[in-house]
Amino acid sequence: MIKIDHLYKKFGRNQVLLDICLEFRENQAIALIGPNGSGKSTLIKIILGMVLPQEGQVYFEGRPIAGQSLYRQHIGYMPQMSRFPANMTVSQLFHMMKKLRKDEKSRDMDLYRAFEIDQMGSKRLEILSGGMKQKVSAALAFLFDPKVLILDEPTAGLDPIANEILKEKLQKSLGTGRLILISSHILNDLDDITSHVCYLMEGEVKFFKPLEQLKAETAENRLNRIIAQILKHTDTHV
Repeated sequence: MIKIDHLYKKFGRNQVLLDICLEFRENQAIALIGPNGSGKSTLIKIILGMVLPQEGQVYFEGRPIAGQSLYRQHIGYMPQMSRFPANMTVSQLFHMMKKLRKDEKSRDMDLYRAFEIDQMGSKRLEILSGGMKQKVSAALAFLFDPKVLILDEPTAGLDPIANEILKEKLQKSLGTGRLILISSHILNDLDDITSHVCYLMEGEVKFFKPLEQLKAETAENRLNRIIAQILKHTDTHV
């Protein structure tokens, strides 16, 4: 579904991504993890066409994304920090999005209802708390029933109940033909919604493997313990 072919990205003299080659497929739920500065957010932004690489190419369903934007209609994106029009209300935002995508017949309102977003409809977006903005952002990401979900630190700022609602929704999305890509530092949130793990460090892919394979290799069941085990034994072939 998404193929990344020999991708390089620099910001000034800082090499952020170095020869990234990956292929993400439908029915995969990928945990994109790594320390701060490893290149995760840059990779996501390149997939979304928000940042251009120096070299390499990204393909969506076999077609290069360079120079075209139509592929984005198949992606639901939840950024780490949402920047909404300040003076617009929540209801106006959803009305605008539906009007912009009026040809989209399939709507997924599960999170809209579960987060009771209609009750905050008259609130201006600029006065929403961080957690409320996350709820709005999550509901928007699912709204048009996308083939691909890209979530950047999705549980940051969510209260425990909202966190569980989002994780349950992601679990229900597994195996429905979607590709789910999640970047998060909260590894405990990823245990039940991850099929594959992609670990970046200093702009390079250190490994990309099925979670079940990593469990077998490390004799651990929790993702945070798996990663700790791998990093503790840096000489281990991964």
